[in-house]
Amino acid sequence: MRMKKDWEKIIDILHDEVVPATGCTEPVSLAFAAAVAASKLQEPVVRIQARVSPNLMKNGMGVMVPGTGRPGLYIAAAVGALGGNPNADLQVLEGITQDHVNKAIDMVEQQLVSVDIAYDVPYVLYAEAVLIGKAHCVKVCISDRHTNVIYIEKDGNVLFQKSADDTNDKENKEAFLQSLTINKIIDFAEQVPIEAIQFIAEAGDMNETLSQVGLAGKYGLQIGATLMKQQQSGLMGTDLQSNVIIRTVGASDARMGGAKLPAMTNSGSGNQGISATMPVVVVADYVHATTEERLRAMVLSHVTAIYAHAFLPKLSALCAAMTACIGAAVGMAWLLSKKHERSVICNAICNMTGDLSGMICDGAANSCSMKVASASAAAFKAVLLAMEGIRVSGHDGVVAFDVDECIRNIGILATSGMKQTDEEILHIMLNKNKMKV
Repeated sequence: MRMKKDWEKIIDILHDEVVPATGCTEPVSLAFAAAVAASKLQEPVVRIQARVSPNLMKNGMGVMVPGTGRPGLYIAAAVGALGGNPNADLQVLEGITQDHVNKAIDMVEQQLVSVDIAYDVPYVLYAEAVLIGKAHCVKVCISDRHTNVIYIEKDGNVLFQKSADDTNDKENKEAFLQSLTINKIIDFAEQVPIEAIQFIAEAGDMNETLSQVGLAGKYGLQIGATLMKQQQSGLMGTDLQSNVIIRTVGASDARMGGAKLPAMTNSGSGNQGISATMPVVVVADYVHATTEERLRAMVLSHVTAIYAHAFLPKLSALCAAMTACIGAAVGMAWLLSKKHERSVICNAICNMTGDLSGMICDGAANSCSMKVASASAAAFKAVLLAMEGIRVSGHDGVVAFDVDECIRNIGILATSGMKQTDEEILHIMLNKNKMKV
């Protein structure tokens, strides 16, 4: 079959948006900025001064940094500067050693690292690292995407600055994604030549490996391991929904708990990649799907998740595990419905919209796994109802009769409706635990 032009664009977007990342992507973004700065400094780092956007602060201040055993942006900046690989993008920290970690901890404890909020920048996602040595000073700025370097300066001289053409490319990509429909996405997933999407198989393999590590019970809140234990005790069933939750949240436990293994991301997020992948993988195993069916279902899930996220800010007050699990619901519905009925898929999207649309993002942390568990459970429930013809009506709340309007409504909610929520969440996070008992 001849490749359609739009299909080629979707494949390019999949290559951009479904990529490996070691560690939560917000602190990793700052670590990457620091690593790039260190590569330009070319002398030992004496001091680090970092600034990040409010949303990046929210998502980076409490989450474990892989390989360090510590949470937060201070250690991320330090270890990125001392041991990060500036050529590895979101896997910048994959090669750090214990010596790098020890030196980074020393820098933080000696108060040689500062991290402030950059209230004056227009970007939702922004990371800035200034590395100071004895003779030189380098500044690196990242915006919009986690590894998108827009500015490099050394000793007051501009070494690199992105042009306006790059902004136009971003806007064109966003406009294209927003022009898609669920029907177009299903057509793509069902008909695109299988060899063109073979690379997505790695998402299943990578996130399944992460899940098994999480289920060993050493990372994060150990939700997956705990629920698996309750299966053995008889307090939780061994049914398909339980296994969808357990295997999905196991990967999130490892991810948020600082496992030094990559996750395959979606839209710049490991948890979104996990949420778009693992429920589909579990259902594919259950129905004994062929390799092609499994692959097409994963592609359907990931493209739907990217499409839904195109209507959201890059970071917001809305937990995007929910939109990623809209993708998972679509992929699971496609696998479980007898003839891949589109009506079942559409019903599932409406049911998800009517369920978890208001789930907040209160920063990246171990507790993100709780939200991933809730979203994956809701996705499976949405599919079960959809298969029986049950669908939340377009008369109800933010749910519309048209599924694409449902997805746009979620975007409006996150973009316009939750701005104040986002500010209050960060205010609470920065000021909590100060009450005297």
